[in-house]
Amino acid sequence: MPTRLEAVVGDITVADTDAIVNAANSQLWMGGGVAGAIKRAAGDEVQDEAVAQGPIEPGESVITSAGRLPAPIRWIVHAATMGPDLVTSEDYIRQATASALAVAARAGARSIAFPALGTGVGGFALDRAAEVMVEEARRALAEGLSIERIVFVGRGDETRAAFDAAIYSN
Repeated sequence: MPTRLEAVVGDITVADTDAIVNAANSQLWMGGGVAGAIKRAAGDEVQDEAVAQGPIEPGESVITSAGRLPAPIRWIVHAATMGPDLVTSEDYIRQATASALAVAARAGARSIAFPALGTGVGGFALDRAAEVMVEEARRALAEGLSIERIVFVGRGDETRAAFDAAIYSN
């Protein structure tokens, strides 16, 4: 199967992928936004698994089970896009994207779904986050990443449009 990048509107907790990414903080606590939605759907045990592996540096990632999320989701990759100060940056988003892809590939994931990292609590600009994440995904794929499908999931058309623009700009 050829590698694909795609953008969709939907709920990341029911993505048709092996792994999903949680937009995490370095303490790995799952509060609001994407993290809160994942915690509500997957169960508290997922946060317990994540926190037991932390704290981590912004830009790093850890992997946990999928808890109660439906198949085919097997893993949640917790990618830290901010520290305890809840501040993000382009570098953190780039590093978190790269580390999430690497961690998922090492676990055996063939597909992965990302939210727009850093754009919620972190307040990072959606269009630039999409560009950075797509650039990093392309770089990882060019270097031989074993993941076959990378999906960028947003709750609305604005997010999908930002990722489509980044994917189809070249």
